[in-house]
Amino acid sequence: MAQPTNTQFAVGVHLLTLLAGRPGEWRDSRSLAVSPATNAAHARRILGQLREAGLVRSQSGPSGGWMLEREAVQIDLAMVWLALNGEDPVLGVHVPQPDCGVGRRVHHNLLALDRRARNALLTELAHTTVADVLHEAAATTVGSD
Repeated sequence: MAQPTNTQFAVGVHLLTLLAGRPGEWRDSRSLAVSPATNAAHARRILGQLREAGLVRSQSGPSGGWMLEREAVQIDLAMVWLALNGEDPVLGVHVPQPDCGVGRRVHHNLLALDRRARNALLTELAHTTVADVLHEAAATTVGSD
């Protein structure tokens, strides 16, 4: 099965779910990075983007780390997608040769399709919160993070 080239969204949801599992507790990036099988630097980059979006907060120092900025039920997955992807296209739309009429039409149509796909994706993601993901994970797993 093909793997996506950008897994930031999945890792971001995973990190938020880990934080939601221990509300009010500071978690360091090294321990958070273990469960999604990434490294601490990558986890910090993703968490930094989530912090800029107001979804998590951080504290420096030996007793610091990361925690949710708001309740898990207040963070929907569309918010996570937007924090990590911004206005980036959902589809890999290329830029054609400027003098190619077919290419310009294809490009225009694919951009319109991308906008519709992005809107549909965000609408669907808005129906699920980090709390939902946490409860589903808790219902289907026996171990801990």
